[in-house]
Amino acid sequence: MDELIKLVSKKAGIQEAQAKTAVETVMGFLKEKLPAPIAGQLDAALSNEAVLGQASQLLDKGVSGLGGLLGKKK
Repeated sequence: MDELIKLVSKKAGIQEAQAKTAVETVMGFLKEKLPAPIAGQLDAALSNEAVLGQASQLLDKGVSGLGGLLGKKK
């Protein structure tokens, strides 16, 4: 999850502590809302380099939207 926190921090232009809070909040929300078998796979997915690479690509495409959500200005 550390890699995801660093990625969010970099892409959104926020400090790692803020990114950690954001990632943990989203993870907690997803684990509550998803069916148990899928929720249990979230941590495994975050340790998978391929999944993180795909997340990076999504953030690259939508960084202005993500930054806007997190209060970063263009």
